[in-house]
Amino acid sequence: MADAVHTGEGHQRRIFSGIQPSGGLTLGNYLGALKRFVELQEDGAAETIYCVVDLHAITVWQDPAALTRATREMTAGFIAAGIDPARSILFNQSQVAAHAELGWIFSCVARIGWLNRMTQFKDKAGKNREAASVGLYAYPTLMAADILVYHATHVPVGEDQKQHLELTRDIAIKFNNDTGTEFFPVVEPVIEGAATRVMSLRDGTKKMSKSDPSDMSRINLTDDADTIAQKIRKARTDPDPLPEALAGLDRRPEARNLVNIYAALAGSTPEAVVAEFAGQNFAAFKPRLADLAVSVLAPISTEMGRLVQEPGEIDRILARGAERAAALANPILDRTKDILGMIRAPKP
Repeated sequence: MADAVHTGEGHQRRIFSGIQPSGGLTLGNYLGALKRFVELQEDGAAETIYCVVDLHAITVWQDPAALTRATREMTAGFIAAGIDPARSILFNQSQVAAHAELGWIFSCVARIGWLNRMTQFKDKAGKNREAASVGLYAYPTLMAADILVYHATHVPVGEDQKQHLELTRDIAIKFNNDTGTEFFPVVEPVIEGAATRVMSLRDGTKKMSKSDPSDMSRINLTDDADTIAQKIRKARTDPDPLPEALAGLDRRPEARNLVNIYAALAGSTPEAVVAEFAGQNFAAFKPRLADLAVSVLAPISTEMGRLVQEPGEIDRILARGAERAAALANPILDRTKDILGMIRAPKP
């Protein structure tokens, strides 16, 4: 796409990521995102900014009351998983207008050909693409703005978002090239962990999804201990025992998924899990996985339940986070306008 790469050297190491409030949080969200967000916060090597991306959610119609409820529940999930609003910046996207403003600027930097190659639009719009919203088509430019309005340097993403991060890099490179600057950093993805892509408990070839009609296909972060254990026990597997080496799971997607989940929950590796359980069947493995899942997830579920009963406190946390986020974003947006030759009122 863009021709040359500016390294963005000198930019402070800053982490940004966000999740849409478009439904309940699942084990996939926890292992693929929230757990990693907490680890990055605890690492302390970078500033961490986490966002409930409600502007992205409205690319498809959202019932207003449901969006409010989902935004608060998502915020509760962040906090219950271990995000500390005093140590990380936690806010909802629509409270910081700089996201939308820079999103428009980037829609003038990005090329139509780039957006035409975005596979997620094709997947989400389906056959009736002409009826999809302009926002659904163009939202990768807003995603780029979400990241670059903070000069974020690293972004924890799932495999399905790598293409959008490449677009963010291309937009930064083209802006820098067009303006003769190195203003925007060229971001790096952070994709780590044993279960960055958690699959359905009913079909190991499909991603675990909150939109799946079967509730047994996923573990919700709102599930209680008994429900979590039951879903693990009833997860689809195969009759063969666990192999001695990980390669033995290559054509066993359901088995590989459960091994990955165990490894991620235990802070281990799939190789270590296979070595520990080699030769055992799933009648022995599943109870161990169920106990582990309950020990990790049940406290999160309990804390989420408590937090959602305090909507006023959640709203105050989001407002404070938005103030802190805007303090970082607004100067970057202002400098972007200066670079582009836009006149701004002088600061008092």
